[in-house]
Amino acid sequence: MEKNEKIVIRADPEISNLIPGYLENRRKDIEKMREALEKSDYETIGFIGHSMKGSGQGYGFGEISAIGHKLEEAANDKNARTITGQIDELHNYLQRIEVVYEWTGKRPG
Repeated sequence: MEKNEKIVIRADPEISNLIPGYLENRRKDIEKMREALEKSDYETIGFIGHSMKGSGQGYGFGEISAIGHKLEEAANDKNARTITGQIDELHNYLQRIEVVYEWTGKRPG
């Protein structure tokens, strides 16, 4: 997949009011993690990564969960190079996603 190719995410319309805020919070996390990395605050980075790991899949963003997992591990290892790469990966991912709201599960009844 090209680095600037759009990534289409199909999301459940029932959570359409939550997704924009969720994604905006991930954009804010990028800045928080960059600031934390400058201070070698690996605890904050690990906490953010852990939160992303747990929440991404629930909103339909498996890639955010995967990046969060890698960030958490890198923070535990105090691996600044990997953290920087994953922050960049998250930034790139958020720039490329396009959310399409459509029913993704079985209809009740």
